[in-house]
Parts: sequence; structure tokens; C-alpha cells
Amino acid sequence: MEYQRYIDWIDDRIVEDSRRVVAVFLVATLIFTAGLGNISTNAGTSQFTTGLPAEEAFEQVNQEFSPAFSPDTGSTQLIQRGDNVLSKDGLLRMLRSQHRLEQKPDLRVQSTSSAASIVATKLDPTATSTEAQIRAVESATESEIDAAVRTAADENPRFTSLVSNDFNRGSASASATIGLATHEVPAGISSGSGQGGSSPLTGIQQRADYVVQSAAHGSITVFGSGIIADENARVLVDSLLLVVPAAVLFIIFFLIVAYRDLADLVLGMVTLLMAIIWTFGFMGLAGIPFSQMLIAVPPLLLAVGIDFGIHAINRYREERQAGASLEKAMRITTDQLIVAFFIVTGTTIIGFAANLTSALPPIRDFGAVAAIGITFTFLLFGIFLPAAKVEIDRLRERYPIPTFSTHPLGEEGGALARILEGGITVANRAPLVFLALMLLLSAGSGAYATDISTTFDQTDFLPPEENPDYLMQLPEPFKPGTYTVTEQINFLEDNFGSTQSGQTTVYLERPMRQDGALESIYRASEDPPDSFVREDGRAKATSIVTVIQDRAARDPEFRRLVERNDANDNGVPDDNLGTVYEYLLDSSSRDRTLQYLGDDYRNARIVYTVEADADNGDVTDDTQALANEFRYTAVATGSIVVFQAVSNLILESAITSLAVALAGTGIYLVLVYRLFEGRPSLGVANLVPIVVTVCLIAGTMRYLGIPFNAITATILAITIGLGVDYSVHVTHRFADEIHQKPLQQALEATVRGTGGALLGSMLTTTSGIGVLALAIFPALGQFGILTGISIVYAFLTSVFLLPSVLVVWDSVTNYDQPLRRLFDLGSPQQPVKPTEGDD
Repeated sequence: MEYQRYIDWIDDRIVEDSRRVVAVFLVATLIFTAGLGNISTNAGTSQFTTGLPAEEAFEQVNQEFSPAFSPDTGSTQLIQRGDNVLSKDGLLRMLRSQHRLEQKPDLRVQSTSSAASIVATKLDPTATSTEAQIRAVESATESEIDAAVRTAADENPRFTSLVSNDFNRGSASASATIGLATHEVPAGISSGSGQGGSSPLTGIQQRADYVVQSAAHGSITVFGSGIIADENARVLVDSLLLVVPAAVLFIIFFLIVAYRDLADLVLGMVTLLMAIIWTFGFMGLAGIPFSQMLIAVPPLLLAVGIDFGIHAINRYREERQAGASLEKAMRITTDQLIVAFFIVTGTTIIGFAANLTSALPPIRDFGAVAAIGITFTFLLFGIFLPAAKVEIDRLRERYPIPTFSTHPLGEEGGALARILEGGITVANRAPLVFLALMLLLSAGSGAYATDISTTFDQTDFLPPEENPDYLMQLPEPFKPGTYTVTEQINFLEDNFGSTQSGQTTVYLERPMRQDGALESIYRASEDPPDSFVREDGRAKATSIVTVIQDRAARDPEFRRLVERNDANDNGVPDDNLGTVYEYLLDSSSRDRTLQYLGDDYRNARIVYTVEADADNGDVTDDTQALANEFRYTAVATGSIVVFQAVSNLILESAITSLAVALAGTGIYLVLVYRLFEGRPSLGVANLVPIVVTVCLIAGTMRYLGIPFNAITATILAITIGLGVDYSVHVTHRFADEIHQKPLQQALEATVRGTGGALLGSMLTTTSGIGVLALAIFPALGQFGILTGISIVYAFLTSVFLLPSVLVVWDSVTNYDQPLRRLFDLGSPQQPVKPTEGDD
């Protein structure tokens, strides 16, 4: 066919100009190496929320309702633990920590607060500074402090939110408490909903931790978004230090088994290294940051590269074993494998690039980088490795370079060949029955998988609370660091769960001067949904209404203004709202007013408190339902709503990428088999094992309790991208063999030759990718396990199911083989050479 002249040209370059080809690829490697120094990192949840409509709305609301020209703020939690943190000694440790923080200009502390501060003001109402509060506690007796603690618990609701659930009013004791330090930080830090891989608070909180440790003698821990961001970055680096060396060790071991020759082993490893350098160099040159998701890219490239390398070397050895010269053996090898590699590369790119349909930027970056990396892998293993192999073997002919083995895997008569031919035995006796059973199993697995859960949470990106013992036994630098974030989060949830609650926001767009505007906000809190916190039967909310009520409670003049304009005496003004707002803006309540009322009086923000244990989906639905009750435009937003939007997009991304990958792969296979073999229906046969593999891996996800999350959402499309690799090699080899041999002999040659290479590839890539299970944060470990299982499924379906599919295909498309022979199960089918022609 017409494409053959291009294949012949490539064959000529590989065999006749091998030295020049190798030089060109080495120069390209140097160019990509220059990009490695430009790689930046991006970790945490903020990378997934950036650019989402819900996140943009949240940022817009925060920016619009921040006081003009005021700096942003960030907060640091001071987590104190002890036998009784409300004892005199415990209160003093917290207050002295607050005071030390306030005395450090570089920490930019605006204010501090704590349960200790509240108790101190009960002891001395004039103690408004932290220094005065320390004196008040120092001069008090233990009994006076206990009485002040009980008074604070009775009179100040905030006090109980700052002490642990085990607070005992009678003994005035608690095992933990939380303090808060507010910092002035560069603009923009407080407006987002996710945690990023870097934060202006990181340095502040690291310095604050040193100060607090000194003041509190180790009883208080500093915690906040900066600490989380720093740990995200460290976990990313530590995961790479664990995963990459482990993958290399496994890969070297199995490549030794597969190649059994030092020179071929070194060549394969060098080519793999070049594929990684090209891909990451491209990332640096293109400005794509490295994130947790992209940790999976090197193992995926290794998976495809190992497969290509083993197939190339194994096929070349088959021809050399048959007596072909060096040049002829390589021409036969590349003539066949470049087409197979091209098909595999195309389908793999489609599988990975299907993730470009995702609305989540990190998943799109993953799809793009993986697709580019696979393209580089095709060029390196399809052209560079064969050319380098030619050069090495020519040197072997001239110099005494040791040669350990030249035998291909799965050669005829071996034990491995007999195992691999099990699929042929089934295909000879009951292909249709076996195919039907597998399709039923796949359908059942797919139906079972419909209940896979979807999650998106900060904890997906954090390490476990305790690293496994076997990891802690590793020597430096592979031994993981000490991580505290997950422990602190779990501690807060366990000890402050009933007192800590989340928030959700409604952004209301309407003329706020209009009579009844405030009344509509007030009425919206009546009969709140179950996920909202209630106070006196109403939703606990903060808005311009609560600002007015708080001001009226302490300002008699303003209270009279409100009463004159309150038609129904419920404390909410109905008329002359512009006058009410102007009073607030001219008072000390200006900044707080602008947090909930737009400066042009055309929009407002209402923040509702929700139950700590409420499901994010329920909170989002309830917030949206509440927003829909307003007569004017109202938008549900806030961190919880944003995270739920990401969770929904994760599921949508998984389904969409799967559909695109399946459709794209199916169309592509039909077209390429029409082009290369004149039999487009081979593409349909090629797709069957892939569909079975996808159904099986989806069912496995549910069985193992692994949800779709930001990392595993890509697994179905990746299963197609990697799984098709195995079935394409079998199908394309079969298509080559069937031109010269009867059906039975074609299947045997295919499974013996290609099946052996596939087994070596499966063992190597499964172990290479499976080491992702060592990654320190759970989501990536789950991804590694699922990817390894999907490769095993792809191998098994390609070697044991695909022969039956090809027998059925032959019987359907070959006019000399009537369909009734499919039901003749009494004896093995007699091989009949297929007729020539198109489908």
C-alpha cells in the first residue's frame, strides 16, 4: 500500500544511517535537558479549583465584600493539648504564646484570640491587651480561675467553640483548646477555597511555630494553610524519592529476565531515561508545573516504553534466530513494529488525551503531558532504539563484546509457550461460548461499578497519619519525613467536631435600597434545611441584617433609627434603607458593613453556618434551594459549594473521558486497520478485550472501595490507553501471520512470539507502576494499584480472550467458514486459511 514507502524510508534510515540517527536523538536529548531546570511545582487542592465558575464566583464575592484598600488576612491556629489546658499554667502558656507572636514584627500579627483571653477578661474586664491578660491570670488564684472559666462558658458562646468536646464545666477542665492569630498577608491569599502548593503564610507559620514552641514548652502546635502547603510540597518530593528508585529496581530486575543481555539491558534503560528527560524537559520549556497527578506520568511512560523495547528486541531476536542477517532482521522488525507502535501510540494518545475534556486543569495537564510523552516514547523506541541496536550489534561483529542471550521469550517448545497457548485451546473448542461468558461477566462488572463513589477532599493529597513501618526502616534519603498535618486534622475533627462548623454563602444581587430588601434576607433564615445550624429555630447566619442588629444593640441613636423604619417590630428596618446604610458607613461599623453589603447597594452576601458533619452534597443542594427562594438573582457559593462542584466534575470527567477514549479508539482502530490491512473489522475485534478490561477495572474499583477522586478519575481512560497496547500487538501480529499461514498456525505464531513479549512487558510495567502504591499520599497509591491491575487484566484478555475473538472474527468475515462451525463444540476446529479481500 501507499504507506509502505514511508515505512521503507524509515527502515533505510535505521539500518543504513543508524549512526546519524543516534546522533540526532542525542542532540535532541541535550536540548530537552535544558528545560529540566525550569520545572516548578504545584500541589494541593487549589490547582483543581482554579478556573472553576464556582471558585471564580467565590473569589469575586470575597473581593467585592472586602473593605477597600484593606490588606488580606490569614489565620494561624494554636492547638494546645494537656491534662487541663484551662488550669492556671495552661492559660498562661497560651497567653504567653500569643504575646510572643504579637511582639514579632515579621509575623505581621494583627490580633490574637483564645479561650485563655476570654477567661482573663472575666478575671479583669479592663485587660484588653495580651500583656494585661497575662497579669490578670498570674495574680488570680486557682479557684478564681475556675469560677472565671464557668462564667465564660455560661456567658460567651465563643468560649465553648474554642475548647475540646471533653470540657467539664464542674471541674473547669478540658484536654485541648484552640487559639487564633490573624496575620496581614499579601493581597489574594484569603480569597480562594483550596490549599495550594505554596503560600505566603508558609514562612510566617514556620517562624511562628519556633516562637510558640519556645514560649509553650512544646504544649502548643502551630497549624494552618501555610503548614499544609509546605507539607504538600514535601510529600510530593518524598513520594518521588520513594517511587522512582523502587520503579527503577523492579524494572531493572524484570528487564534482566526479559533481555538476558547486558548491552540490550543498558540500551533499554538509556532509552527509557531519554523518554523521561524529553517529557519533563518539554514540561519545563512549556511552563507546565509538576503536580501530584504528574507523578504518575513517569511510570506510565515506562510502561509503554518497556513494552515497546521488549517487543522490538524480542521480534529482532526471532528473525535472527531464524537465520536472517543483522540488516534484514532489523528491517523485518521495524517494518512490522513501526506500524504496530504507530497504532499503539495513536490509541494510547487518544486514551490519555481524552482527559483534555475535563474541566479540571490538573487533569487536562496530565492528559497533555502523558500524550506528548507517549509520542516521544514512540519516536525513541520506534527509531532510536533500533538504530542503536544496529550499531551495537555491528560493534559486536568487530569486537569481542560479551553476548549473554539472543533467544526470544516464548520460543516454540518452551514451558512459557505452552501456558500462553491456553487461550488458543479455548478458541479452538468453544470460542463463542467463552466470548459470551466474558461479555456477560463484563456487563455484570460494569453494572456493579455504577455505585462507585466520588470524593474530593484535602485529605486525598495528604499522607497517612502514620507511615508504614517498612517505609520508616528505609535509609536516607529514601526514608519519608515526619508529617503532622493529617494528625492535626484528625485531632481537630475528633476533639472539636461538635463545636466546629462550616460555612456556605449566598450572593444576592438586587437593589438593596428597595423597601423589603432586608426583610427578604431575614425571612430566608426561617425554617432552615437540616444541614444548616439553627439558633432559636432560625438559620445561624451573618449578613448586613446581623450587622444592623449588633449595632443597634450597643448604639441607642442607631437603634432609634432602626425602630422608626421597622414596620413589623422584628428589629429589621423596612424603609429608608439608604439612610440606615449611610449611618453604618459613617460609623465604626463601616468595614464590617462592607463585608456584607456592596458599596453601590446593589448586592449583598449572606454567610450561613452549617453542621460540621453535614455532607457536602447536602449542603450544596440546601444552599442552592435557599438561593432559589430569593425573588432576585441569588448564587450559592463558598468553599463547600466549590469542593462539591469539583467532586461533580470528577465524576463527569471520568465518564466523559471514558466515552471519548472508547469512541476515539474504536474509530481510530477501524481506520488504521482499513489503511494497513484492508480489514476495518479487525479494529472492532481489537476493541473487545479493551472494553472487557475497562468493565473489570471499574468493578474492581467498587469492590476494593476505591472512589473516583482527583487522581483516580483518569483511570478508565488510562486503562484504554494502556490496555490497547497489548491487544494491538496481538491483533497486528495476527494480521501479519494470517496472510501466510492458516488460522491455527497464525494464532500459535502470534501468541508464542507476541505473547512472550507481552508477558515480560506486563510483569515489568505492573511492578514499575505498582510501586506508586508506595507513594505517601493515599490517592496516588490507589492509582498505582488500579493501573497495575488494569495492565494485568489487559494482558490476560489479550492473550486468553482475544484468540477467541479472532476466531469469531474469522468465521464472520471469511466466507469459507460458515457461522455454524462456531457451535460445533465436539472437536477442535480445523484451521482453514482465510480468503483474501476486504471485509
